Amino acid sequence: MNNNFVTALIAIAAAIILPFVTIVLPSMALSASLPQDKLGQYTHAAKHGDAKAQYELGLMYRQGVEVPQDYVAAVHWFTLAAEQGLAEAQYRLGSMYYYERGVVRADKVALKWFTLAAEQGDAKARNNLGTMYYYGKGVPRDFEAALKWLTLAAEQGLAGARSNLGYMYYYGKGVPQDFATALKWFTMAAEQGEVGAQSSLGAMYYIRKGVPQDYVQSYKWFDIAASSLGEKGTSEERVKATKGRERIAKDMTPTQIKRAQQLARDWEKKHK
Repeated sequence: MNNNFVTALIAIAAAIILPFVTIVLPSMALSASLPQDKLGQYTHAAKHGDAKAQYELGLMYRQGVEVPQDYVAAVHWFTLAAEQGLAEAQYRLGSMYYYERGVVRADKVALKWFTLAAEQGDAKARNNLGTMYYYGKGVPRDFEAALKWLTLAAEQGLAGARSNLGYMYYYGKGVPQDFATALKWFTMAAEQGEVGAQSSLGAMYYIRKGVPQDYVQSYKWFDIAASSLGEKGTSEERVKATKGRERIAKDMTPTQIKRAQQLARDWEKKHK
């Protein structure tokens, strides 16, 4: 096996996962079973101190539903709800401070709200808190703390956290390097549609990290990642996955490639 090729494959996987843990973005969907006059009813309830209504009103302003999009107003209502202890609002408010939406970016403030939501069990907040500990944003860098919060989020089933946890085990960040455990978490995330994890699996099956070498499985996962829908990964990620697939194909027979492509299409049908 060409050493430059192996190095390139590892770089492909790392580049797709990096920057390590991405902050999980809030869903753009409003809560279910909304009243017909959302704005009027939520505004009335929010002004009377209803935390859930304050949160929903914040979502409406954040997303521009029935009102012009207004990040400042969203921050206002999220803050009121977050101060009453509503975990969803705390997570959203942390994201607003992290991404500088309606406020000046403030990592320490984002960390505060992510922490409060994470302590209440919010999986996305736990992932984001792990991210901040990993990078040392708003707090001294702490791999052990990052591992703790990412593990909790991953165990709750959050695909992004599972992929990020796989990264930590693959590179031995805050934990002894363990390719088998990395493979486990990448596989779980890949099955949930995480493009970075899918490409990481493609690389691991090729370079024999935590699993016997398997060209068919390697090609399959790169192929799935390359053809993923837009919401599952960026165009840059798909381009890198495509390059990985093309390089592996040079070492495969036509029969192997056909088999891998069929497995990829079967997976996509199952996960529609």
